[in-house]
Amino acid sequence: MSDLEPRPEASLCESSGRPGPRAEFFPAREVPLGGVRGVTVFRSLPQRDLPTVGAWCFLDHFGSGSAANPEGHDIDPHPHIGLQTVTWPLNGRIRHRDSVGSDVEIEPGQLNIMTSGHGIAHSEYRVPGHVSGHGLQLWVALPDESRDIAPHFEQHRELPEFSIPSVDGIVLIGTLGGVTSPATAYTPIVGADLRVRAGADSALPLNPEFEHAVLVIEGELAIDDTRVEPGRLFYLGSDRDSIRLHDTAGAHLLLLGGEPFGEDLVMWWNFVARSHEEIERARNDWEKHDIGRFADIAGHTPDQRIPAPPLPGLHLKPRKRRCGVPHE
Repeated sequence: MSDLEPRPEASLCESSGRPGPRAEFFPAREVPLGGVRGVTVFRSLPQRDLPTVGAWCFLDHFGSGSAANPEGHDIDPHPHIGLQTVTWPLNGRIRHRDSVGSDVEIEPGQLNIMTSGHGIAHSEYRVPGHVSGHGLQLWVALPDESRDIAPHFEQHRELPEFSIPSVDGIVLIGTLGGVTSPATAYTPIVGADLRVRAGADSALPLNPEFEHAVLVIEGELAIDDTRVEPGRLFYLGSDRDSIRLHDTAGAHLLLLGGEPFGEDLVMWWNFVARSHEEIERARNDWEKHDIGRFADIAGHTPDQRIPAPPLPGLHLKPRKRRCGVPHE
């Protein structure tokens, strides 16, 4: 999955420090996936007032197709820079191929994490005999000292499990409650898939130096004093050492967190950069088929690729994060 839509504006990920405890909702918006007929995703990040949660800068919940494309979708080769893609399927199966030679199938319970660094291209296709299902696609912004590293890919078929009374989880990246994922992280960060059983009344431990957010995938529950349902990202802020999960008939949720990301980011199309000029160079390299930066992908013809949209007729500038604006 990828952000295959042009963006007229860019986002600034800026923080002067930890935001403190919050309890704010940010509704997901429906976004048609550019270049893929009949596919709509529900996008929770970035938001105008919440471009990042830690280094997490992008979160899509994608479905199992539509009337126009009932068996799912294929996404042709497209480029990335300056980020990690994190793919977490909830059902179905996806084939991932990329320009560093990876060719793998991924299914629920397995994590794909692709570090683009200076530049990578990849595709995501249905597996014959399987629908592509639904799942989550996330991006992690690479910090300045790592954003131009050589691209690489990793797949984790076994991830560590996390458990407290009435809550079972899988740690995708980072550390939760002393349980640490083997996935490579370049900033202090956490991501976990949690299943909360009916009748739970449990305290989920958090790192108080992190900011956190929760996306309910299925079901509903109360987090501390707030009822949380699917469709809205619930932002918790920072300086919490735990949250109470209770009053539930059962729920499935995603926990995201990390140290507030203090660098200015310009995001456009599939690129995370620091300036308009850097975005423009990456776009031009993709369009002129610079195989030194975006190599061809085995199994795809050289012309089987998604063209970059035109840059907007303005200079891409960051937009400041306005912390603390409630979205009830």
